[in-house]
Amino acid sequence: MSSWDAIVIGAGHNGLIASAYLANAGQKVLVLERRPVIGGCTVTEEIIPGYKFSRASYVNSLLRPQIIHDLRLKDHGFQLFPRRPASFTPLEDGRHLLLGSNNALNVQEISKFSRRDAEAFPRYESQLDRFARFIEPTLDTPPPDPASSSWTERIQSCASIGKMGMRALKLGTSLPSFFELLTAPARRVLERWFESEPLLGTLATDAVIGAMASPSSPGSGYVLFHHVMGESDGARGVWAYVRGGMGALADAIAAAAKARGVTIETERSVGRILVEGNTAVGVALEDGTEIRAPRVLSAVDPRLTFLSFLENGVLPDDFRRHIATWDFSSAVTKINVAVDRVPNFACLPGDGVSPHHHGTIHMNSSLADIESAYEDAVCGRCSRRPVIEMTIPSALDDSLAPDGHHVISLFVQYTPYTLREGSWEDPATGEAFADRVFDDIEKHAPGFKESVVGREVLSPLDLERIFGLTGGNIFHGAMSLDQLFWLRPAAGWARHRTPVRRLYLCGAGAHPGGGVLGAPGRNAALVALNDR
Repeated sequence: MSSWDAIVIGAGHNGLIASAYLANAGQKVLVLERRPVIGGCTVTEEIIPGYKFSRASYVNSLLRPQIIHDLRLKDHGFQLFPRRPASFTPLEDGRHLLLGSNNALNVQEISKFSRRDAEAFPRYESQLDRFARFIEPTLDTPPPDPASSSWTERIQSCASIGKMGMRALKLGTSLPSFFELLTAPARRVLERWFESEPLLGTLATDAVIGAMASPSSPGSGYVLFHHVMGESDGARGVWAYVRGGMGALADAIAAAAKARGVTIETERSVGRILVEGNTAVGVALEDGTEIRAPRVLSAVDPRLTFLSFLENGVLPDDFRRHIATWDFSSAVTKINVAVDRVPNFACLPGDGVSPHHHGTIHMNSSLADIESAYEDAVCGRCSRRPVIEMTIPSALDDSLAPDGHHVISLFVQYTPYTLREGSWEDPATGEAFADRVFDDIEKHAPGFKESVVGREVLSPLDLERIFGLTGGNIFHGAMSLDQLFWLRPAAGWARHRTPVRRLYLCGAGAHPGGGVLGAPGRNAALVALNDR
């Protein structure tokens, strides 16, 4: 007999959330984590002595409010620093653009480039907010899956789709625009709203962040939409830093889980999922130890779950082929930097931390820059003029670095997983690319390179090896329309169940996808409890 009711593979935020919901229902749950620290990509690590980095994910907004409430995360130390203003775009001609939740500031800033755009921007944000309010209820439940093998679920799915259609009618004349946003290139949508290049480029970065796509790629509109959903402490559309780094969020979830009786074990690497008669019965660790439980939930990505942890012959051939051809392409390098002073931007000079240091700082982000950078990646080379997103969480959180010093996250595109020349196996490849990034930052903030105390370069290969992200894809699989909703990870298996009975997918490779949402973990746990 097993001493566990459920085993969760992976102590990322989704795995921890799933374990807490299971335990809240009286289940005895074991979470197994390969690394020596919990959190998965939601982790804080002191890479350079004295400097604490959100090593992978770095901002929060998408975490579902229901989870924060249910798990009482604020009682376990979860605290946010909203970023106002949210965005700063320095330009090489000496101008700049600031954007945030302050409508008066937005109008003032955008008017420097286009009065027409300044008048259109509030309407654009209002429309996105209306669309987000329509789609958000679908995040908190498993998606309807008309391809399910269960007739009962097919009928329920058709009913759910019908109800969604009735709600969609309430969008009225905006309904065609909603469908266009989901399916069209983001560039086409944005250029219908705006004309000024600084605004277009700043908004377009949300359509490509983490994706091997350009603003001209069909479906990039949904990626843009995905990044504008969410809230921070009730303020919609506001992104925030987590006090103590993203690992503090994982710690709060783990504390909530442990308070409910969950056991979390680190440095326990799963080698395979045990299956008997097409039913998951536990896991075998890489050291050969077998641990039994009547339910297994996997928070790792679909390729690892289905192609690495399950033996050949367990899965139907068509499902296995589908997962083998799933799109895990990505083109992101994360660079963590310690500096002895905050960057001083030539277009907005000053001493010390200023409001423009609080949000995301966009460089090389014009539409032309993004398209050119993407074309380089398609040709198998790192972007010659990389698209740079800089965040400085220590500008708001003084717990992350020594007095006067700062930690900086650079999320940079595009860096293909497979290079035409050279290899990520050679550390010099990543360092050379980081040098190129630093040279571009120096153009905007003279003295930046001199301020650097140390850095860590995480190529797509490093992201794969350290965090278990196949291809370095931060979303556990591309967020394209053929891999979303009832197609994530496959038609007929979108409701967190898998072809193996009592094996559930609770990571970002399941609906509703990537980002620090937590919804895949919560939804999968509720499905598993319902099946019980």
